[in-house]
Amino acid sequence: MLNQTIDHDKINTIERHFLDEQQSHPEATGILTSLLYDIALAGKVIASQTSRGGLAEILGKTGTTNIQGEEVMKLDELADRMIYRLNDHTGRLAVMASEEQEDILPISTRYPIGKYVLLYDPLDGSSNINYNVSIGTIFAIYNRISENGPGTLEDCLQKGRNLVAASYLVYGASTMLVYTAGMGVHGFTLDPIVGEFLLTHPNIRVPEKPKYYSVNQGYEKYWSEGIRRFTKYLQGDEPDAYGNYRKGISLRYIGSMVADFHRNLLGGGVFYYPADTKDPRYTSGKLRLCYEGAPLAFITEQAGGTSSNGSQNLLDLQPDSLHQRTPMFIGNRDLVETAEEFIRIYDNQE
Repeated sequence: MLNQTIDHDKINTIERHFLDEQQSHPEATGILTSLLYDIALAGKVIASQTSRGGLAEILGKTGTTNIQGEEVMKLDELADRMIYRLNDHTGRLAVMASEEQEDILPISTRYPIGKYVLLYDPLDGSSNINYNVSIGTIFAIYNRISENGPGTLEDCLQKGRNLVAASYLVYGASTMLVYTAGMGVHGFTLDPIVGEFLLTHPNIRVPEKPKYYSVNQGYEKYWSEGIRRFTKYLQGDEPDAYGNYRKGISLRYIGSMVADFHRNLLGGGVFYYPADTKDPRYTSGKLRLCYEGAPLAFITEQAGGTSSNGSQNLLDLQPDSLHQRTPMFIGNRDLVETAEEFIRIYDNQE
């Protein structure tokens, strides 16, 4: 038997990391630390269920549709309910909102009201559940802007620039949690043996040299000319505005946004989901600004990348409804800015 020793100085649990970050801010109260750990706990619970996804009582559809008009999967419903129940009574939140629910989720009058606001997409990519494809969860945390009393819709409809923290989990071959509280991006992998997230990806930065682009090219016939030309540019078949060609990069598309985003965050590249020029439901884009666009844009910017709706940074968009949709371009800064350039030139978006 091999005599293995563990270097305990190199083991950093997510709890230890949060506490270390808190100590670097003497003004911190510890409330945000506890909220982030609540999110990690929710991720563990959801991961325990996604790993059992082949079982009959978890798989399949509930027979209902959500506010997006999408069929709700059983695991969607479980994740949505679990996140709310783990956070509604803690006294840390003023209000919540879920991508699965039409209206804001108030905190019961039985519980104290806190200073933070939590928005979440409980299970991104849930259409892939039945196919054992990676799925994810996304969280966005804001300070409330209402002065007191129950949290309001206005508290939830804030620009991404106001984010205090954002996080996502990806449930794949392993479960990873990636988060930022405005001081860099850090990734943790869940050790299923000890049941704890361990720091495995400190200080994540988007690689300068991109490897991948991620987009559903099955919808190419519905894209604008600028988007089609930008895609050919990524493939190495179209020059930019200055006549320069680039070496083509590889297409990788899973169809679970968190998984596609996660790969490009670590490997370099761009994920985009443009507006649909023919389907009236998606002429303003398909992805949700509050639950997907803003939190992932915040993480990307903290890792050295950027985001756009085609003309404006996603973090600068003021949402006017909880379920507002947006086109999304997110990843390496030069690729996102080049996408904006193609759109400006060929789609007459001055």
